[in-house]
Amino acid sequence: MTRSLCYDWCYPLQREIKRKTVSYGIAAVVLAVLLTTVIFEFGIQPYFLAGPLRLETFSSHDELESFLRTNMEQAANLGIQYDSFLRWGGEVAMLDAETAPAHSTTNIQVAGVDEADIVKAYGEYLYVVSGNDVHILRGYPPQEAEELSKITLDETYNIQIYVNGDRLAILGGHFAPIRNAYMYTGEAFLRIYDISDRTSPLLARSISLNGTLSGSRKIGDYIYAVVNQLAMKPDYNKTIFEVALPTIYSDDATREIQATEIKYVNITDTLYYFTTVVATNIIDDVQEPTCETILTGSTACIYVSQSNIYLTVPNTNAWILFAEVRGRHDETLIYRIRLDEDDVICEAEGAVSGYVLNQFSMDEYNDFFRIATTEWTHDGSRNNLYVLNMSLSIVGELPGLAPDERIYSARFMGDRCYLVTFRQVDPFFVIDLAEPTEPEVLGDLKIPGFSGYLHPYDEDHIIGVGKQDNNLKLSLFDVTNVSKPTEAVPPFIASGWWSDSTVLTDHKAFLFARSKQLLALPVSINHVEIKDGETHTNRYWQGAYVFNISLEEGFVLRGNITHHDNDMSYFEYGYQVQRILYIEDVLFTISEAKVKMNDMETLQLLNEVEF
Repeated sequence: MTRSLCYDWCYPLQREIKRKTVSYGIAAVVLAVLLTTVIFEFGIQPYFLAGPLRLETFSSHDELESFLRTNMEQAANLGIQYDSFLRWGGEVAMLDAETAPAHSTTNIQVAGVDEADIVKAYGEYLYVVSGNDVHILRGYPPQEAEELSKITLDETYNIQIYVNGDRLAILGGHFAPIRNAYMYTGEAFLRIYDISDRTSPLLARSISLNGTLSGSRKIGDYIYAVVNQLAMKPDYNKTIFEVALPTIYSDDATREIQATEIKYVNITDTLYYFTTVVATNIIDDVQEPTCETILTGSTACIYVSQSNIYLTVPNTNAWILFAEVRGRHDETLIYRIRLDEDDVICEAEGAVSGYVLNQFSMDEYNDFFRIATTEWTHDGSRNNLYVLNMSLSIVGELPGLAPDERIYSARFMGDRCYLVTFRQVDPFFVIDLAEPTEPEVLGDLKIPGFSGYLHPYDEDHIIGVGKQDNNLKLSLFDVTNVSKPTEAVPPFIASGWWSDSTVLTDHKAFLFARSKQLLALPVSINHVEIKDGETHTNRYWQGAYVFNISLEEGFVLRGNITHHDNDMSYFEYGYQVQRILYIEDVLFTISEAKVKMNDMETLQLLNEVEF
């Protein structure tokens, strides 16, 4: 058993039972005996009591079905209900060439690991998702900007794209009916187009997999897609228990993943999913996709380095048995899947206390995996930072950070971690990870508000995007003196009755180019004028804020760009600026309705293309 899990559960449990034995005598002994009896009567093995569990592979389809039936029935016997998931279907309810012009790229987390987005720039071309369509535009020079072609995808959702030379990859999902007209299940797809002729894209290959897309990355010529699929077929009448094995459809070929190919960890859960990682060569249409399937809970979020995918899964096997002894326990299971082109192999599984916020709460560095979590206990919340080796065993930890607060943002940079927690003020922590076994807090800064997204400016300065008093706030933290971090410049606050930015929920909306002293992001502002206690004016503005940013002058608002002619209502979402990018000296703002091109220095309108 890892030191962390033992410390968090076994030792406190023993101390609590010992204390109750002294205080209540035989009653506590009976509690301990009943606890043990229930555990072994139901065959239940909480992760923290069972010790390190190892990945296994099912020997047959019957063993897989028996495992699912037995463990889910045990969960139901403990009062954990999963009928609604079965009834409604689980995930269904969750409803360069040298001559090419210089351009910005998607704001990614790890260098060399591309992330799918709704907009991509490649050379002089733009690729834009709008509704069910993917538009291919010539964007540069702006005087010649035009739409070259459009790919229409019917009845799809969550469309995202990659571009690799003359290849365009489109990922997304759609619903497929099952059993009766009132039920649907998800199907994820990957379609690769030959776009050597941008005016006439040709479908080169199509791959689909039953389930929903949880995330994806592109490394080199390979796209790695993570798909979640409910392990049982939904049954409205709850009369049939039938395993739904993952199936990959590749053009004319169909491959069903067999039970003997599926890895698992022997943990009781309330609901099971097949999580499949599929590797597809975006260039070679002949090479068949490869995959690795694991029986898990529902994957929360993923982190991807150049050599591994880390899947995080909240352990919902809720240990209500221990509620009277120590309260709730939050735990995240972690799976490490090694990537080497088309080799996709699950090599390790581990666990930490608490839940992760998003992908930026995780990082791999020098063969160590670092993860920051927030944990809720009977005493309130606390935050933890763990360092794990490649076997996903905990080798270092920093527990109990900022009691009664929760993590709002995290960013790992080499031997450092920058962490923001929040309750009433914004504690910005600088954490040293140079010695993986002994992480330590070097310093912290407490200021009003919070930062929900952190982005490196340089090695000694961090940009923070957050909120203060319901308004958008931009900060620039100076960590030159790690023991006493400061704000390098006065923060910028987008004043209004209320203001916000989609960067707080989607880092890909953030544009930063230090060499150009450029920072741009979508901003929404609600202005309210109140006279004599009554609201007379309620104006809403949305568009892009464009800044000069430097250590000497801080945030200098250069101007703004909107796709709306006038103040507008909340419901005209088609004109909301979603992405900002540049090609050479032209700034592009993209909404579902149009693309605008403005001079980067003067922000003068040069051209626009409507969809």
